[in-house]
Amino acid sequence: MAPLSCRVRVLCRGAGAFRRMSTAAQSQSEVDFLKGELHRKHPGVTNLKTLSLPEELQMAAKSIIQRAPVNRLSERTHSFANFLWSRKRAVEDVTLRRKAVSLERELWKKAMEKGGDIDEDALGDRIRRKVFSELKRTTYHWTSLNYDEELCVVYMAARLAGGYAAIKKRDPSFAPQSLLDFGSGLGTVVWASHSHWAASLKEMVCVDSSGPMNILAERLLKGDDDQAPAHIQQVYFRQFLPVSPKVQFDLTVAAFTLSEIPGVKEREEAVFTLWRKTSSYLVLVENGTKEGHQILMEARDALLKKQDKTVHDSRPASVFAPCPHELTCPKLSREHVVPCNFQQMYQPLPLPGHNERQTEKFSYLILTRGGPLEAETEGVNWARLVAPVLRRTRHVHCRTCAPDGKLQHMVVTARKHSRDVYRCARNSDWGDQLPVIERDEEDVQSDSES
Repeated sequence: MAPLSCRVRVLCRGAGAFRRMSTAAQSQSEVDFLKGELHRKHPGVTNLKTLSLPEELQMAAKSIIQRAPVNRLSERTHSFANFLWSRKRAVEDVTLRRKAVSLERELWKKAMEKGGDIDEDALGDRIRRKVFSELKRTTYHWTSLNYDEELCVVYMAARLAGGYAAIKKRDPSFAPQSLLDFGSGLGTVVWASHSHWAASLKEMVCVDSSGPMNILAERLLKGDDDQAPAHIQQVYFRQFLPVSPKVQFDLTVAAFTLSEIPGVKEREEAVFTLWRKTSSYLVLVENGTKEGHQILMEARDALLKKQDKTVHDSRPASVFAPCPHELTCPKLSREHVVPCNFQQMYQPLPLPGHNERQTEKFSYLILTRGGPLEAETEGVNWARLVAPVLRRTRHVHCRTCAPDGKLQHMVVTARKHSRDVYRCARNSDWGDQLPVIERDEEDVQSDSES
């Protein structure tokens, strides 16, 4: 199982290009969706090649790890990565009370069915103890993570390379001047953002409640040399968000942070706070698990459907990626929920026990203040591939999330969809957007397996 870290690199990679297509119901031969690109590089391709850490970051990380007095680092790294991947949300108090009441009623019913003389006070005590014992045994015990210096090193060994693997510039007109990274951890968002927007970024604020984590992130920027200048300038570390509610950032990121907030109300409040700080894009990234996906859908519903009590910027939220619609996620409506996630290959730190190449699964959500109408002035949101593409002789099986909010299984052929569309489909993969505008009922069916 890959260490859960590879997620923020998706920023704007999977959305901007397809906003250039005609919304008219034309035949594919009349739609110039390639825009002069090769089929293998068509505008919907969002997958990146295997990613590697910048050399400066890799050398600094290796130096810190080698100097750190951490016993059984390889073993602890693997164990901690698995723990983070399997982490769930804290059980809400209302849910716990509901379970307790239901279980208590069931136990009372069974006791009454047995009949005989009953000492209700004694029986009540036994039932309450049994309810408490059963809930303690079956309830997920969520605890907050407190990063000391040693755990920070273990975290870095487990997640640094994967964490860098998740932001890639796709919107060619977007040149952010300011960045806010909430729950910044090792500062990987700063490194990834700097690699694409170094010319425009003038201020990067990293907020993390862990003092040791902020210190470690700063050491990475300085190459593990306190006397050396930081490799990236204008980076500021804070333990709390900027106080002024009117201060906004072009790009706001929260990667693997919402899952560390225990309650749904607290997460919702955090999402609204981050949205107030956002002037252009808000990027949320979590594990590619059911828990991670559902946390993102909570945030999506809050920003799209609920009214913020404090409004300084009245421009509404709209989904930029990966969803091609703003309807309820079709994967959540299924009896057996399958997370909407994506994957990225990355090169881990060259440490004992680390393979040469690893795969990270992550879920992400990008919202913009552009509004849906503004976002569609250059084209339409085409279907997003939500599973690996199955390539067969003269046809391709594609499972997509369509603009109508439904999961579809589409069989693409050159005869029915044009040679260009067919070749693009063969060169597309999980996470890409598929350049198919028209849909034939013979070729598209409701997907019951994704």
